[in-house]
Amino acid sequence: MKKFVKEYYSELGGLFSSVSASGPGGKSLDFGESVALAADLMEAACGSGRKIMFVGNGASAAISSHLAADYLKNGGMRAMAFNDAALLTCVSNDISYSKVFEVPLKVMADAGDLLVAISSSGRSPNVIAAAKAASAAGCPVITLTGFSRSNPLRRLGAVNFHVPSSLYGHVEIVHHSICHCILEHIIEGAKKR
Repeated sequence: MKKFVKEYYSELGGLFSSVSASGPGGKSLDFGESVALAADLMEAACGSGRKIMFVGNGASAAISSHLAADYLKNGGMRAMAFNDAALLTCVSNDISYSKVFEVPLKVMADAGDLLVAISSSGRSPNVIAAAKAASAAGCPVITLTGFSRSNPLRRLGAVNFHVPSSLYGHVEIVHHSICHCILEHIIEGAKKR
């Protein structure tokens, strides 16, 4: 058991320094500069009266809800997650689960809003549809993915963070930390102004 725990945390710890970031078209970006760029995109959206929207399935939905609350409460930013149970089941039942985020996003998104799209696999059809709808509406997109580097969501953002692991828990923990890092970067920057 001790060996398992040591290996588990060793692998998880190594992922924090293995996260890669890319821009449009897959162009590699420095991780630290990508955090700053993501923060700038969020501040630009909120500074012009726009909002940050978070989407994700399962644990990524929980991360979305948690972060929307933290960005609102701690960062003073307009932030929301499309995770209301009635909305999810209504759109899923009446239209399609693949459009569960796209439909409300098309109604709620204003040009200049920002979407944070979270998918461990980067292959969730509903998260991909949301990212495409956000771009079509004039909203910058930030993606957080894991598993294969060639996942389709990773090509859809202005900034794309990728965690090189196929373990859901590891990917989710690192995604959560990246979003908290971006928020703390924004908060620290505001203190210096």
